[in-house]
Amino acid sequence: FWAALEETHPCTRQQRCWVHKTANVLNYLPKRTQPKARKMLHDIWQAETREDAHASFDLFIETFDAKYPKATECLMRDRDELLSFYDFPAQHWQSIRTSNPIESAFATIRHRTKRTKGCLSRDGMLHMMFKLGQSAEKSWRKLRGFAYLADVIQGVDFVNGIKPSNQDQAAA
Repeated sequence: FWAALEETHPCTRQQRCWVHKTANVLNYLPKRTQPKARKMLHDIWQAETREDAHASFDLFIETFDAKYPKATECLMRDRDELLSFYDFPAQHWQSIRTSNPIESAFATIRHRTKRTKGCLSRDGMLHMMFKLGQSAEKSWRKLRGFAYLADVIQGVDFVNGIKPSNQDQAAA
């Protein structure tokens, strides 16, 4: 997916899912250490500013690197992609820090298509997937900060989730 996106839209920035990254990092730690590590990871992606997130990130690395280098390597590998959300409106952060809402939306479709594999024609399967998607969308959360989408599309640089004022943009 990312390779195709890079080819068609080279300016697109990636945001790694914090839910999946947390699970991956915790897999490298012993059970007794996981609650502390989970809280420290939570402190990174819940930080108010990118600078606070970097400080929390560095603290996690400093705390765990000596004993659990695979865990810290797993986290450090995607540092920039994990913190990309700070370049977008703060109202969007809840939606873009994790891919779980996307996965949850398609879970019901994936569940049904696995069960009916080979039972329907291609058109029948597409119709069923469409209807399942229509049904699932009734419970989807709406995007917060819809008014900022035009700014995001135009490439406005947000700083820690806040749109700079016109004077700040003129100075830059």
